[in-house]
Amino acid sequence: MKRQYWLMKSEPSAYSFDDLARDKVTCWDGVRNYQARNFMRDNMQVEDGVLFYHSNMTIPGIAGEAKVTRASYPDYTAWDTHDPHYDPKSCSDRPTWFMVDVQFVREFPALVTLPQLKEIPGLEGMEVVKRGSRLSVSPVSPAEWKIIINLTKKLT
Repeated sequence: MKRQYWLMKSEPSAYSFDDLARDKVTCWDGVRNYQARNFMRDNMQVEDGVLFYHSNMTIPGIAGEAKVTRASYPDYTAWDTHDPHYDPKSCSDRPTWFMVDVQFVREFPALVTLPQLKEIPGLEGMEVVKRGSRLSVSPVSPAEWKIIINLTKKLT
């Protein structure tokens, strides 16, 4: 299957790119939006590229690159009554929620900010630049991926 690309959002106070750099690999759990879940469950494959986006900051943006290292599997945090992502409607024999594992690849020399993304030709179709978009996992086209990766090579 052809390599695909994704943007995955996380609040740095919950799990930051620095946390991923330290941990090397993590499960991407707690996604509780059906469209984002469907992207992870139905489309994400091992070796897919990931742009790690810090949301809920004064200036949000993409902090670095990661990749998918394990395709979707049931999000067991949904069954843990002590976990903030607990969902009483999900159960292990018929899971509602899924997660993937992601691995640190590299930190960008500087944050690629949301205001920058909005100004770059070729990125106007990205979900993250659309007004009111709150989707935590969204596809990135190969052309958009290339634009962002090339941009990061020019950052200092």
